[in-house]
Parts: sequence; C-alpha cells; structure tokens
Amino acid sequence: MPVLVGIIKHELCHYHLHLTGRGYRHRDRDFKQLLKQVGGSRYAPALPTTKAKQPTYLYICTECGQRYTRHRRMNTRRYVCGKCRGKLRQVS
Repeated sequence: MPVLVGIIKHELCHYHLHLTGRGYRHRDRDFKQLLKQVGGSRYAPALPTTKAKQPTYLYICTECGQRYTRHRRMNTRRYVCGKCRGKLRQVS
C-alpha cells in the first residue's frame, strides 16, 4: 500500500506543476523539490521478475532449413519461409 501512495503522490505532483505552469517533467528542479516535500516516489518500484515464455512450436523450412520458433501455432499451408519462400514443416 505505501508503494501505491508514493506513485499517486508522484502523479499528483506532475498534475499540480503542470496546472501552475512550472516544471513538471522528471528532470525539472520544481518537480524534484515538490516530490521531496510531499514524500512521493521518485522512481517506479522494481517489479518481480517473471519467467519468460519458452517457444512452444518449432517450424523448419524444407528448402533452406531456416528455423522459426513461435508461441502460437501457425497454418503451414498459408505461410511460407521468409528467406526462400519454401514450405514450412512443424517439428514440435
């Protein structure tokens, strides 16, 4: 909850300074000073790392051997190799 409050203070500082015609961007002195006065977050908190998706499907060109990995299945009758225009074959 304190993280959310800090983010809201940060955004309200942008808004207030913009309305008053003062420097509201991150690099402006007015913004940095006001943020320090109200105790807002200067930087976004680090998000927990998530495991990246592993490629699920592997396609190989029957002509040149070019390999394509995809997260979704694709219609091999509709798509061809981008390198040589050969037919694609699903391996896994």
